Amino acid sequence: MKSYIAINQDQNAFAREYRKSSPEILDGFMAMHKAAMGEGALSVKVKELMTLSIGIAARCDGCIAAHAKAALRAGATREELIETINVAILMGGGPAVIYGTQALHAVDEFLAN
Repeated sequence: MKSYIAINQDQNAFAREYRKSSPEILDGFMAMHKAAMGEGALSVKVKELMTLSIGIAARCDGCIAAHAKAALRAGATREELIETINVAILMGGGPAVIYGTQALHAVDEFLAN
């Protein structure tokens, strides 16, 4: 079974290593991330729920790990995350069912840690 805590830790380590080879690209992406994900007309929590939904529909384990954790940190409840997963499944079809159930596992893993 996947560990989304381990996936999150691995992805962070991979990104640090990649940054050494291409700092301008990763720094540019992180600047865009900071600009897009800050408080604004939409709260950080809503933005994290949106990114989790897209990560599920795109079948991205690293996205699920990062944004499930960040959504919880931003104050999302398990129930809000389940509704987010439901929307992702609606938009992503069968593959999103697989990744949606895995996203709930990620939420529960982060809540238990």
